[in-house]
Amino acid sequence: MKDMTIKNVNALYHGFVDIRIRDGLIDEIGQSLSDVTGDTEVIDGSGRLLFPGFVDAHAHMDKSLLGLGWNRNEVGPSLQEKIDNERRMRVERNIDFHQQTTRVAERYINYGTTHIRSFVDIDTDIGLSAFEGLAKTREDLRDDVMIQIVAFPQSGMLARPGTVELMESALQNGADLVGGLDPSTIDRDPAAHLNEIFRMAEKYDVDVDIHLHEPGELGAFSVELIAERTRALGWQGRVTISHAFCLGGIDEAHLQRLIDLLLENDIAIMSHGPSGTGTIPPVERLYKAGVRMCTGNDGIRDAWGPLNMPDMLLRAFILAYRNNFRRDDQIEMVLDIVTNASARMMKVDAYGLEVGKSADLVLIDGETHVEAVIERPPRWMVIKGGKIVVDNR
Repeated sequence: MKDMTIKNVNALYHGFVDIRIRDGLIDEIGQSLSDVTGDTEVIDGSGRLLFPGFVDAHAHMDKSLLGLGWNRNEVGPSLQEKIDNERRMRVERNIDFHQQTTRVAERYINYGTTHIRSFVDIDTDIGLSAFEGLAKTREDLRDDVMIQIVAFPQSGMLARPGTVELMESALQNGADLVGGLDPSTIDRDPAAHLNEIFRMAEKYDVDVDIHLHEPGELGAFSVELIAERTRALGWQGRVTISHAFCLGGIDEAHLQRLIDLLLENDIAIMSHGPSGTGTIPPVERLYKAGVRMCTGNDGIRDAWGPLNMPDMLLRAFILAYRNNFRRDDQIEMVLDIVTNASARMMKVDAYGLEVGKSADLVLIDGETHVEAVIERPPRWMVIKGGKIVVDNR
């Protein structure tokens, strides 16, 4: 791997600088840096925007139908209808999970994403095949993108005997986190569901990421139960609640109590700016209160819907649009969420535009970083660990 110096870039939070990369790390950031050795590759950024690698903290790579032709979507509106439809479709199409997750990962790389947290379905129909496919993709592409895997009981856990054992097997064989799903409405036994999730978290010393679609007071009740388990186990800083639609559907006093509870237990919230007219978490309120926030693309062109693509600038646009963010400072907040905040939630210590951090960088044409969210131009160059993985010079 050659060392390199990138000249004249408009770096997020730094302004116009040069960046020197040595041994895959950011070695120096400054003005008019000189070349250190004759072996250093010099790249003229020509004033382009420079971002740290984009971070998708909530994906479902195994669900994607990219490359399989158009899927005519006629699924019903309820969560259970979507789950059942997907289970049927997986069997009918005989999905090759390694192939599909590779296709999605390659798209992510081309769009400048360097870190992904992906859920992977674990159930008694497909066993560990989705996990095994994604685990192989993770290994194949480990130099180009970092992938965390969450063992996830999409079809239910306690309601489908044998699922817990499969999830434990995934955790024994390389899954990074344990996932849960709507404790009150899917398994219909919130205490037992959460007890099992946190038992596995403690047994395998892994973090927890729980999907929570439950609305209003029911969802708020589940948040309180999750916080109780987090505190009891001492898992502060190790739990994420994904979606958390309920936070946008309760009164002000109750919301403030839940914000205090999230802060006390250092629980992160993932919001991806979902489509529809339902409630969503108040992203700006949570962010400014100090709640750790992150985002992701959720499903990518799958049986649930065709709208999402593996482009985190598009996700930033959607998150801003859904939250009615119009000011530059609000969109800059969203840029922080698709980069630094999501990386912190994933505990990627070597991340960021700082000396000593991994050289995970994206260069894009544009006048300002906020403009890039609106225009979403092609990625001119993507660098992972000091290696150029996308080069459109």
